[in-house]
Amino acid sequence: MSEKPKQNPFTGDQLQGTHYQKADMTGANFDGVNLSGAKFYAVLTDAKFTDTNLQGADFDDVNLSNARLNNINFSGTQITYANLSNLKISGVTLENAEISDANLTGMRINGVLVTDLFAAYDK
Repeated sequence: MSEKPKQNPFTGDQLQGTHYQKADMTGANFDGVNLSGAKFYAVLTDAKFTDTNLQGADFDDVNLSNARLNNINFSGTQITYANLSNLKISGVTLENAEISDANLTGMRINGVLVTDLFAAYDK
């Protein structure tokens, strides 16, 4: 008995590998979009990403403040020189994630200030 071929859940425009340079995408909505390997050098303030594949995407010098990300594949994604003000993360897998050279003022993990966690670690 042969298996049915899996349907591609991304039936709209295929945007893999697209390069968005100096784009103002304020308030843009990405619903069910395959943006794997895409490169963003853009303003994405108030953007919404829902059911979106961002695997291997590159966000460089971007403004993602107040952006909303729901059911996103971020595996292999790199974010550098970004404004992530007011970012809220929940129900995520951060396996092998790495954060460096970051301003963590006011950042909380499970309600605890990160600066307090570092102070406790240093003791």
